[in-house]
Amino acid sequence: MLIYQFIPACWIVLILIWLFASFGVKKTVRQENPLSRLGNTLPIWLGAFLLAAHRSWLGPLNILIIPHGLSIYYFGAALTFIGVVFAIWARFHIGRNWSGVITVKQDHALIRSGPYALVRHPIYSGLTLAVIGSAIARGDIAAGLAIVAILYAVLRRVQIEESWMSETFGSAYADYKASTPALVPFIK
Repeated sequence: MLIYQFIPACWIVLILIWLFASFGVKKTVRQENPLSRLGNTLPIWLGAFLLAAHRSWLGPLNILIIPHGLSIYYFGAALTFIGVVFAIWARFHIGRNWSGVITVKQDHALIRSGPYALVRHPIYSGLTLAVIGSAIARGDIAAGLAIVAILYAVLRRVQIEESWMSETFGSAYADYKASTPALVPFIK
């Protein structure tokens, strides 16, 4: 059915926007070392593979833990869509300060408006919600493992970014941290 192409289409749109929006960002003055970056990137690629792989490739990991059905798919698709839209909003709101890897940019600005008024890491929040939605729609053990892998990478990235932003912005970031949750709106 054509409806089952909705979630992959959401991810393709996100990837294309990320690709085109990566041009014109500020110059990087500090970036994560390659070994640390690998520690963030490998779990993301593993999670993406587990969500996108054909079921026949996964052996026992393709056993369903959530029953298939249109209502489950619609619920997962809705979460995926909301997560992707939230991440895209955050990506455009952070503007030229954005990077696909952990960095500090030249003249880096502390953004506290838009989605950054709801959570300190709205791109990660949106992407995590989208992954959870995609995993619900898929419904198998592989999808559950994908959530674990992505969540590990997100929490690791948040920890590093929090440290760097505290070093870069000092008390302004401490105030931001005190008033704005990290990943889930309204939950500190």
